[in-house]
Amino acid sequence: MKQVVKRERNGQVLVQDVPTPVLRPGWLLVANRYSLISAGTERSVIETAAQSLLEEARSRPDLVKKLVDRARSDGIRSTAAAISNRVGGRSDSLSGLGYSCAGIVLRVGEGVEGLVLGQRVACGGAGWASHAEVVAVPRNLVARVPEKVTLEDAAYATVGAIALHAVRQADVRVGERVGVIGLGLVGQLAIRLLTAAGCEAFGIDLDPAAVELASGIASRALVRDAVALEAAITEATDGIGLDSVLICAATRSSDPLELAARIARDRATLVVVGDVPVAIERALVYDKELELRVSRSYGPGRYDRDYEERGRDLPPGYVRWTEQRNLQAFVDLVAAGKVEPAQLTTHRFSVDDAAEAYSLLTNADAKPRPFGILLEYSFEEKLLQTPSSPTRRPETTRAVRVGVIGAGAFARGMLIPALRAEGASLIAVASERGVSAVDVAAQAGFERVAGSLEEILSDSAIDAVVIATRHANHAELAASALDAGKAVFVEKPLALDAEGLWLVEEAAQGRVLMVGFNRRFAPLTERLRAELSAIEDRVLAIRVNAGPLPASHWLHDPMDGGGRLLGEGCHFVDLLAHLAASPIARAHALAVPQPERPLEASDSLVASVQFVDGGVATLLYSGSGDLALPKERVEAFGGGASIVLDDFTRLEVYRGGRRDVVKQKQDKGHRKQLARFLAAAAGTADPPPLESYLASSRATLALAESLRLGEAVATGLG
Repeated sequence: MKQVVKRERNGQVLVQDVPTPVLRPGWLLVANRYSLISAGTERSVIETAAQSLLEEARSRPDLVKKLVDRARSDGIRSTAAAISNRVGGRSDSLSGLGYSCAGIVLRVGEGVEGLVLGQRVACGGAGWASHAEVVAVPRNLVARVPEKVTLEDAAYATVGAIALHAVRQADVRVGERVGVIGLGLVGQLAIRLLTAAGCEAFGIDLDPAAVELASGIASRALVRDAVALEAAITEATDGIGLDSVLICAATRSSDPLELAARIARDRATLVVVGDVPVAIERALVYDKELELRVSRSYGPGRYDRDYEERGRDLPPGYVRWTEQRNLQAFVDLVAAGKVEPAQLTTHRFSVDDAAEAYSLLTNADAKPRPFGILLEYSFEEKLLQTPSSPTRRPETTRAVRVGVIGAGAFARGMLIPALRAEGASLIAVASERGVSAVDVAAQAGFERVAGSLEEILSDSAIDAVVIATRHANHAELAASALDAGKAVFVEKPLALDAEGLWLVEEAAQGRVLMVGFNRRFAPLTERLRAELSAIEDRVLAIRVNAGPLPASHWLHDPMDGGGRLLGEGCHFVDLLAHLAASPIARAHALAVPQPERPLEASDSLVASVQFVDGGVATLLYSGSGDLALPKERVEAFGGGASIVLDDFTRLEVYRGGRRDVVKQKQDKGHRKQLARFLAAAAGTADPPPLESYLASSRATLALAESLRLGEAVATGLG
């Protein structure tokens, strides 16, 4: 199918052939008829991508700081591998565009209620309601389109919901006078919604064309003029000022907010909708005792993964207007004739001509000025057909033929380059949304993009499968690939629960399975393990200064990422067991409670374990430290020796009053691990014992259980 994408390096817009997206439970597949290019928002996206690296660094100092911090903690090589979408090293990676569309339901995921095949719907959400022939959208971001509403108008639903939520945030009443500063699409729709609600709307913009478009609807539409404007509003409001003001502009200047404060009445409400600095002279808001509110996108539920992606609705008795109900309310207002989005449509293009459509956004001389730009689609049933089995290529090489599932930052920055370097033959890559797989295939030299997991598993030309998706489906994917007779490398963790681990264990018998516990392959780990081999009274300690992640990061989500203990702490549980050369028999953990997160998903914890052979160890993992301190430190004691491994760059061995030091460039074992996997898949080497991976995974699950129970937990080993 066709999808509109942009290159991160320079903002170039392309129409790319990509696989049809995967249908999840609780989601729908929708064949787009129309999608809306929002001139203001999407212009900003393209212009930001087209900035020079120096300009981007100046405009995004937060990203620069993150890269510096990561270089300090993970080293230059690791940072360079992950830098493709960051300041200072953008690649030719592709990303999808669009967030508002309308079309016909093609397939309904398990658990979806109230929508059926063939139904007309409006869809919202960046990354989901894309400019593509077919989109996969979660149920709570879909609204039914009444018969009276054309799909052209329904394509405005997302932008309409943003405007509607802004009006709700202003809490306006019939007869009130409300200003709208910034008359792009959101501002234009806000004017129309305010008028439909019985308010007097005052539209303000720098551009006479935008003012002209609003003039037939607003009570007053005014060009921004520092003197005449404020005087005109004072006169029109009998000297009182405006009851509320919506700031829908997008600018780095604080002028819109300051203007709003000056034209507002005493104790009025100011609502920030657009991307403007929330900075204002105190006297402007203090003297009038103004109330400042921020409107968050389309309403309650936004940025809540449980609501958006898992379909957990918010009860209307407590939250009347969620983002989905705002989407539905907007299309219902269109059906009632209260709002006419067609008034805002200035251009239409076939999806094939999307690059031409986007060129209007950056053309200052475009006539007429673009407001609503619609992309049109012609759906063909072949888009949903199961891909036919690929033509088998003749075997001309003994290289292991690899299929990769997942095309995220770690796969493209670390795993795939290492596979290439070790001589793997890259056959096929698949990803949930398809765009990232197309991008990776082009850059890394894969023979093709696979349309589905099943296509990779059924392909006899693929010997080995590398799984690099998010954590929630690792166990299921690994078991399916093993059952298909493939050698499997799965990034950590192997499983997020005991059921998943059992599923993999059953499928892995007699097969090649490796897990991404790379640190056991690091050169200095091998040196440390050798030093410990003759010591019986081992005491080990690992300190991990992991650093913070955003509260909304998927790794914190117990269902998606498992939390940082299961999602990353498993690395260090495995490293402890590997160094001890003994599985863990008992585990006990304590964690710092954190808001809105179960204890087992805390990112600050201390764990104590005892090995089957009697040795003991501790793991201190913190997600709240300063990244200026190196990330990882291992200490080992016993047999009259003390040994310290600092961040896989320096090993110090103290024995008999002497100190021996080994230094090297940071190497955490990623490449050596994949070399071992390819050798095992080729039958020229044995993989590490399956039980070692299972034991480390059981021990990590035991630590999570210990956090839930508040007591030590036996792993069942020893």
